[in-house]
Amino acid sequence: MTTAARAPTLTQKASLTVVAYGLEYGAKLAVGLVITPILVSRLGQALYGVFEMLGRLTSYVAPVAGRPPEALRLVVASRQAAQDAGAERRAVGGAVVVWLLFLPLATVVGAVLTWYAPTLAGVSPELAGTVRLACAALLGAVLLGGLLAVPESVLFGMNLGYKRMELQAGLSVVGGVLTAAAAYAGLGLAGVSGAQLAIAAITGLCYWGIARAYVSWFGAERPTRSDIRALFAMSGWLSLGDLIAKLLLASDLVILGVMRSPSLVTTYVLTSYAARAAVNLHSAAVAAAMPGLGGLIGRRQFAWAALVRREILGLTWLFVTAVGATILLWNHSFVALWVGPGQWAGPTVDLLIVLTAVQTAFIRTDSSIIDAALYPWSRVRVGAVAAVLTLGGMVVLTHWWGLPGLCLGILAGRAVQTLLYPRLVRASLQGVEPERLRSTARPLAAMALVFAAATALGSRIVAPGWVAWAGGVVLSLALGAAIAFVAGLAPDARRAVIARARAIVDRRR
Repeated sequence: MTTAARAPTLTQKASLTVVAYGLEYGAKLAVGLVITPILVSRLGQALYGVFEMLGRLTSYVAPVAGRPPEALRLVVASRQAAQDAGAERRAVGGAVVVWLLFLPLATVVGAVLTWYAPTLAGVSPELAGTVRLACAALLGAVLLGGLLAVPESVLFGMNLGYKRMELQAGLSVVGGVLTAAAAYAGLGLAGVSGAQLAIAAITGLCYWGIARAYVSWFGAERPTRSDIRALFAMSGWLSLGDLIAKLLLASDLVILGVMRSPSLVTTYVLTSYAARAAVNLHSAAVAAAMPGLGGLIGRRQFAWAALVRREILGLTWLFVTAVGATILLWNHSFVALWVGPGQWAGPTVDLLIVLTAVQTAFIRTDSSIIDAALYPWSRVRVGAVAAVLTLGGMVVLTHWWGLPGLCLGILAGRAVQTLLYPRLVRASLQGVEPERLRSTARPLAAMALVFAAATALGSRIVAPGWVAWAGGVVLSLALGAAIAFVAGLAPDARRAVIARARAIVDRRR
């Protein structure tokens, strides 16, 4: 007798998507570890800093392009239970129309940014043409990616992100090969930037094929005016929120490069590489849970959604404590082995970078939940205040204290989000109880002690080679996670983490 295979549960779908993200980001991380030293050596420290600055500058254009794929993902996730293929296809068509509506504005903003890119990057006049060409290629990748991300958004909205597991990892390798080839061919800054445009086109076309294979209704129909208005409004708020996020998270390199030097940007980028990688990995894992959470909210199962949020926050705290302590212990050795000892910014900057990463992880978690509840406008207002405070703080404190001042400006300015985002979540999810001071104080105290010990030891420990470094990282992660689990989590939180881990493993649910 043949038994029909059961459909995966929400937990299993989320865990599969996390695996897919992990494979994808692992490939990107491996490629980055190989490619970054190549780019630093081939372009030089100053031009590599310019390349990173251009990447941050062009990222400002993405919000101006409307973010219709992100709006589409949220809409599709909230409608999973409706099973209305016609409405879903009209939503896809609406996303394409909204992208076209925003395209002229994005093109104009991109053209202005391209013209002033040499001035913002602080390069000599003979490099102005090269910098403009590189900026135009990176802008092309951003604008084209806005359209080609539509099928990817459908996959994630349907909680099927794991279906493109092997492909995305392979595309990361292809992208690394194209970037390295451009660098070794002597194409310089413009060639390396042009490789990013080719990668964006190849990735988008591949996603289109996967969406057609795994989503039965995938396609586009002519949207109604109400469809366009709803997506346009959602895209507008998401764009404004994304622009604020870019000002908060992507302005550090620009401010540092303008107020100090592109060479210092390189030092900052290399020192913060591990922390940024950890935050991006965490964000990918949280994003994997959002389609399921959005479905719960769409069915108004707020109590269940509130429970999921508490579990996500507990797992987030475990992750940032264990990974943050490991970075503080071994980042000095990592940077020295990777690109040379002269590129490490020191223990004080290292600690501040890790603290900004911890802050970012919690802010992004609650931000994703607010968006999943389809209330992005509530966080946009808070984010706007935080952006003003953060930009002002970064400019003033970078002028006074350089790199440490930059990090302090980020931490202080974004404290508004840290304090107010949980309140916005409670407003959008009925049944979320306010966090008690005692439940927050215990993990914070445990994290402070662990980070203080790791910082004190990190500047004194230097691994002699990659094997010793890898062994130390594995042991530190295990020890940090164990200490955080036992000392930082209350008994009920520990039981919830264990139960969730069992649910992920148990395929019979």
